[in-house]
Amino acid sequence: MRRTGSSGPVAVLVGLALLASAPAWAAGLEFYQTVNREEVGSEDTFLLTVVTVDAPADAKVKLPASDDFEVVNSSRSTQRSVSWSGGGPANIQDVTKYVLVMRANRAGKLTIPPSEMTTGGKTHRTDSVRIDVKPGRLGPPPAQAGRQRLPDPFAQMPSRLPDPFADEPEDEPTIPRGDSDLFLRSSLDRDEIFVGEQVTLSLYIYSRVDLSSVDAVTMPKLEGFWTEEVESPTQLSGEQKVVDGVPYRAYLLRRRALFPVKSGTLNISPAEADITTGFLFAGHRVHRVSNGLKVKVAPLPPGAPPGMSNANVGQWRLSVDVSQTRVELGQPVTVKVILEGTGNVKNVTPPKLTGPAALKIYDPTTTDKVTPQRNRVQGRRVVEYLVMPQRTGNFTLPGLEFPFFDARTRKYEVASTDPINVTVESAAGGATLPPTTSAHVADSANEQKNVLTSGGLRPVRYQARFVAPAEPLWKRGFFVPLVLAPLGLLAGAALLGGVRGRLATRSEADKGRQQAKASRKRLAEAEKLRAGADAGAFYTEVEKALHGFLGARLGGPVIGLTREAIGERMTAAGVAQERRARVLYVLEACDLGRYGGGGDAAARQKVMDAAVAAMEGWA
Repeated sequence: MRRTGSSGPVAVLVGLALLASAPAWAAGLEFYQTVNREEVGSEDTFLLTVVTVDAPADAKVKLPASDDFEVVNSSRSTQRSVSWSGGGPANIQDVTKYVLVMRANRAGKLTIPPSEMTTGGKTHRTDSVRIDVKPGRLGPPPAQAGRQRLPDPFAQMPSRLPDPFADEPEDEPTIPRGDSDLFLRSSLDRDEIFVGEQVTLSLYIYSRVDLSSVDAVTMPKLEGFWTEEVESPTQLSGEQKVVDGVPYRAYLLRRRALFPVKSGTLNISPAEADITTGFLFAGHRVHRVSNGLKVKVAPLPPGAPPGMSNANVGQWRLSVDVSQTRVELGQPVTVKVILEGTGNVKNVTPPKLTGPAALKIYDPTTTDKVTPQRNRVQGRRVVEYLVMPQRTGNFTLPGLEFPFFDARTRKYEVASTDPINVTVESAAGGATLPPTTSAHVADSANEQKNVLTSGGLRPVRYQARFVAPAEPLWKRGFFVPLVLAPLGLLAGAALLGGVRGRLATRSEADKGRQQAKASRKRLAEAEKLRAGADAGAFYTEVEKALHGFLGARLGGPVIGLTREAIGERMTAAGVAQERRARVLYVLEACDLGRYGGGGDAAARQKVMDAAVAAMEGWA
């Protein structure tokens, strides 16, 4: 086979010259970007990974930016791989990955611009990436969507019923646009239920910044629901959660059990909370509003038994406890009707105890004991009756029935008790009361109490006595000083408050000047790091100095705020446009310097000059 092209000595010399002039890293340099999914929803997030292999030390990487996408989170990792082949020298590769969690701002066939890497006076670019964005949400990434559970060997058994206390999975939160670092999220364990069935509302804080305290929580208006408190933590205790590939710290604020009292689509308004971020005196207070929710409530199916109420939904057991079934005439009998189980304990009504006319039943007292377990409300309601026999004989208290709807099986059930036989015997001595006086004996507790005197039973009477009126209070010597004392205390408190206010104003102004002075001193320390090898330390020191200076001049910390929020704070404080632009430029340059290679000495000097200019002449 014959090659095309020149193969003479001149061509060989030219090829050797080119190889000699090429840098050593050029042979193994790789630079590309990929996405983990090519079709997403406008509410979904996806991962863009930018990879460099064997990039030189002075390489500067510029990640893609487009108005069609927002960057929710970013990270950078570096690793070195070593391999041997055929007994020759080791093959060493340095791989750097930039991972961006992104979300599209609109639907359509969009293009992610190429990434750029500048080194040795040349610019290398990756290919652009095409991505198809559908409206709404398409679901989790393929790696999560393909995850399968192991089969349940008992799933086909007909006797298998759901665990009544099993936790329902809560819906996956969505990262909001704008407040992605700290947001409030309401969720339900289910969104389709029956009237009277429990649905659990949970309110969480999702945060990527440090939290100091939650100052106020306003729960949603829950019209159309009977509510019970399930969990209300008194201290912030977070757990790690990953939302759309972004790590967060989740803090539970409230958890409530909701029992709908009517059918239809019920709306749950958003909750609100005031949250303080940061630590101690560097805290920053923000206000967050959660998402709203909807619940589809179906009416109870037809075929309800008599006496069925919308509150009688759950799993219930009915029992009766009697103090004694054989009693003497004139002695009471205590009957407790006990309803226990899972459901709306405080809103269910146990069946009413009835009996023959010979047994007078007084109005009952009700006690409740609610013990939430695994986010489900359960407990017992006890209705206690006092039964007073009116005459001797054998009498029967009828059995009781409590109809309810079991949402697990979607069937109506009836809990019942057996009748109770009560035997009333004559009092000690064999004497019995005539029928005409039996009512008087039963109602004796409601009559006026009597006392025994030498003349027989007489009602208690109050013995009154008359005394001369005392001297009026306003004529006494201590009255006038006592009236004027509060006015003197009020005047003294007002004077003390004014003095403390002036001192506090002076101390705040002095504190601001000291903070600004400390920030300028920190900037001078950054100047010493400008020519050093650690570019990240230089940019970090400049950013901290500028953050401290802004906090002193704007009257509050700015650490943890986005660039847009800092710009709004400066605009509200009346900072000039030119100075705002300098501040934002320095902050952006510090981010790029830390994660994009650091820049040369000229670039660092430019950032230092801009930071000095931003601090000088501040009004």
